[in-house]
Amino acid sequence: MTAGVNERPRIQPLPPIDRGRQVTEALAAYIDQASLKAGDRLPAERELMAALAVGRSTIREVIRHFQALGVMETRKGSGTYLLKPVTSATVHMPLSLETAHVRDILLQTLEVRRGIECEAGMVAARRRTAGDLVVIEQKLDEMERVHLSKGTSGPEDLAFHLAIYDATHNPLFRQLLEQMRGAFERFWEKPFDRPDFARRSFPYHRTLFNAITVQDTEAARRETMKILDVVEEDIKDMSK
Repeated sequence: MTAGVNERPRIQPLPPIDRGRQVTEALAAYIDQASLKAGDRLPAERELMAALAVGRSTIREVIRHFQALGVMETRKGSGTYLLKPVTSATVHMPLSLETAHVRDILLQTLEVRRGIECEAGMVAARRRTAGDLVVIEQKLDEMERVHLSKGTSGPEDLAFHLAIYDATHNPLFRQLLEQMRGAFERFWEKPFDRPDFARRSFPYHRTLFNAITVQDTEAARRETMKILDVVEEDIKDMSK
């Protein structure tokens, strides 16, 4: 049977309220207003349930969301603690990869790092200040000292690259790198349990610093690519 031309349109039901999102925003606002810092304990589940008028499952869903972002952790028998500052204006981007192979995870994250790190090197070369150069060189000197004495320099290498990111004067570069490393830390900490991983890239860190010093953006991109090319080669060689 065909509907008449004068048939009234149906009234559409209202969309369901996303309680999880509301609670997420409310909890972020509370953390901001209460000036909670890393290491501070959050209110207990029952207190949050009563204050926000939601059930335990919603509270736990929101806590799991923040845990996945790496900004909270729950300690058995103790409560939930803040790992990083959170505000209602904070943009969080959870990162995940569905793969069982370490090699694939490393290569996929490396593809993303290429774009971010090459751009960061070029931006740092354009914007670096004299103060930035002092900090970068200090981190590089420490990296070289540790590398020459131990043959490896994991934390020192990261500190060097973070100093370059800071020299871009765009906080998103550092946040993106830290979030990527945080999400995949167990894979990037000691890939394949090889302390000599990417050791051949060591000389290019000094040439990258030199390029940033003279504000040669193309050289900064090129030297960054050399570092990441060595990383890719070692991932493929060590995972055969």
